[in-house]
Amino acid sequence: MGGAKKLEAKDLIKGGVLQCAEAATFGMPFEVWKTYMGAHRNESTMQAFRSVYSSGGVRAFWRGLEAKLVESALKGAVLLFSKEGIIRATRGLGFGDVASGLIGGFGGGVCQVTVMGPCTFLITASVASQGTKGQMSMMERMGHTFKTQGVGGFYKGGTALMLRQGSNWASRQGITDAVRAQIRKVKGKDKLSIGDEALSGVIGGCLSTWNQPFEVLRIDAQAAGARGEPSKNILETSSKILKESGVGGFFRGVIPRMGLCVAKTLF
Repeated sequence: MGGAKKLEAKDLIKGGVLQCAEAATFGMPFEVWKTYMGAHRNESTMQAFRSVYSSGGVRAFWRGLEAKLVESALKGAVLLFSKEGIIRATRGLGFGDVASGLIGGFGGGVCQVTVMGPCTFLITASVASQGTKGQMSMMERMGHTFKTQGVGGFYKGGTALMLRQGSNWASRQGITDAVRAQIRKVKGKDKLSIGDEALSGVIGGCLSTWNQPFEVLRIDAQAAGARGEPSKNILETSSKILKESGVGGFFRGVIPRMGLCVAKTLF
């Protein structure tokens, strides 16, 4: 029992360190890029890239890093603790690996919103306001949001974020497990190599971006909240995006998000 607890604690620490390393290096530029695209849906993928660069050079791709590091340090621990607990419980009820992965992934993703809500709000507010006059620092944004909207202001877009994280990790876990099973079947062996595991994760991560509409809804809601606009529910926000950008607007930023998934998987 004691050894298991020690191993679990080490896993939580490793997860937080790896998530922070990923965010501080390759992950943050993809995060900023896809967030900018979700907030500025009239720009193409490369136009958005150039817009971010022109707003502050290379450093602009790491805007909001402070909030991202806090999120990275905590969300991995929350995901691992909740996801693995749910997976063990569902397997104990007789569910198979893929079904348990889907249920555990969804539950773990939903639990992540407790720490991700405020962090993603601050990152989105910082990225969406790039190049505007009177742009606030991270601490100024926190103080202003709390003063004007209270704690609830940090959870604008929380429903869309919950749907994104739940469907994201359900898909990623389930698809990755399905790919692993196929590789085992093709190679005729139970133990996969590091390359096989990485390939499974990359495929699972990229295919899990089918839920990009939830991500765009989350970004739009948080950007609007940062501007002090009245809150809208998911149906109202969806109608607004459809009217302004058409169906394609719901998939803005999917390419850099795939790059982010690859970066996370390899780390």
